[in-house]
Amino acid sequence: MAVAVPPITPEHARQFRDEGFFILERVVPPSDLEALRGECQRFIDDRDREMDHLGVDTLDLDHRGRRYFVHAYGKSPAVRRFLFSELMAQIARAALGDTVYLFNEQYVVKAAERGMRFAWHQDSGFIAYPHRPYLTCWIALDDVSEANGTVYLLPYARAGTRDVVEHVHDDETNDMIGYFGDDPGDPVIVPAGSIACFSSTLFHRSGPNTTDRMRRVYVAQYSAEPILSEVVSEASVLVRKSGSSDAGLSR
Repeated sequence: MAVAVPPITPEHARQFRDEGFFILERVVPPSDLEALRGECQRFIDDRDREMDHLGVDTLDLDHRGRRYFVHAYGKSPAVRRFLFSELMAQIARAALGDTVYLFNEQYVVKAAERGMRFAWHQDSGFIAYPHRPYLTCWIALDDVSEANGTVYLLPYARAGTRDVVEHVHDDETNDMIGYFGDDPGDPVIVPAGSIACFSSTLFHRSGPNTTDRMRRVYVAQYSAEPILSEVVSEASVLVRKSGSSDAGLSR
């Protein structure tokens, strides 16, 4: 039986345009939520084995046993189905318009009691050339709170900009930092299965996980145009102007 997709309203689109984000609570179907959780640990184990092979405890933004950013696309049919589901298509249309591409995806995991914070940044601050702002869908796989390291959002008006600013590299954590003001931002405190949807130009950060359980999030990012690396020039079309879902690859 088909799962009903909750309505994404014009008010969501307005808030995304004016403030840089909107939040949907308890919208991920239970079967998809369990599938995303089930795939998470095996990707963490794969990343630990990669660090073992290289003889390191830090690899890119990952810190063994503390913080992980791991990709699942192309390695999990269940994850791929979710990325191209009607729920994600409706969210992407509301934020970006009729033609949308899958840009990036990854699990973001903070380990129990040692999960690291992540500094203030804009997602667009990690792309070294001009591009149209894209959409980040921050999907809570566990109930999230300030105690377990939820995301904090800084609305455009309080940040003082909606443009991409120059970010500074932190040599200790490998974070890229773009905001140094005093505003703490607004914590996203929502149950598992909720999605914080925000622009790549919105400043956000997260705190450490101080609880005795992992804090798991899955992030899916979509763009209104292909965002291409110098190495791989491939993007996956999510929604064409006809409004039909398309899981094929568009080169």
